[in-house]
Amino acid sequence: MMEMDATAFEDLVADELDALPDEMIAGLDNVVFVVEDRPEDGSLDLLGLYDGLALTERDRYGVGELPDRIIVYREPHLDACDDVDALKDEIHTTLVHEIAHFYGIDDRRLHELGWA
Repeated sequence: MMEMDATAFEDLVADELDALPDEMIAGLDNVVFVVEDRPEDGSLDLLGLYDGLALTERDRYGVGELPDRIIVYREPHLDACDDVDALKDEIHTTLVHEIAHFYGIDDRRLHELGWA
């Protein structure tokens, strides 16, 4: 497992988020990005999670709604990667994957597109 403290990992996530195309980010309304060490079950199998209601499933969405969350898990990423370049690539892929869920793209389609 790679070693990296939470602050350095959060900085990498922020850098990869900034590198995403504006068109992908522009539609993210009421979404927060969160870094956590591990999923609730403690496993190292899950790299990220979209916690919210996809745009395609919303019939109404208004003021006062809690924000959707895109969670990036630090320890599973560190476990899956051998160096910083691989880590950056995996963070990028995880962000694209979870943002796609916000837009209503399911895992089957993400696999077809090579983002899963």
